[in-house]
Amino acid sequence: MRNFVTLDTVSIDAATGILQLTTRIESTAAPSIAMRREGEYIAIAASYGPLEIALRPHYDALRRALTRLKPIGGLQSTRQIGTGQTYLSVGLQPDNVLLLRPTIVGDAAGHIVFNLAVTAEARAALFDWLGVPAVE
Repeated sequence: MRNFVTLDTVSIDAATGILQLTTRIESTAAPSIAMRREGEYIAIAASYGPLEIALRPHYDALRRALTRLKPIGGLQSTRQIGTGQTYLSVGLQPDNVLLLRPTIVGDAAGHIVFNLAVTAEARAALFDWLGVPAVE
């Protein structure tokens, strides 16, 4: 079973260019995602307490995948950005909640993944920051 944690707060540091998605839950183990554009790449650090998954997909691939997302009930992720060993799975729910699943694959026997849900309001801010057209 997948258990998703909701990210509902967005902050953008104008000095560093880092966008951060966090939860209002007060905890040292609270999940977060930080993103920063680095040339043709986007650096993504997904943290859950002391654990972190770091990804560096192509910016255009991420933007293209998010632009093509359509709200689909039942499916949790409909696109993957990255390689076969490290990728970000994304999906859009009918209520415009964005599902993000940063994943590291060890081998055929297993993987590590964070299951994160970004509220519609936080997703809109993320899409605006990335230059992704608004969801219809």
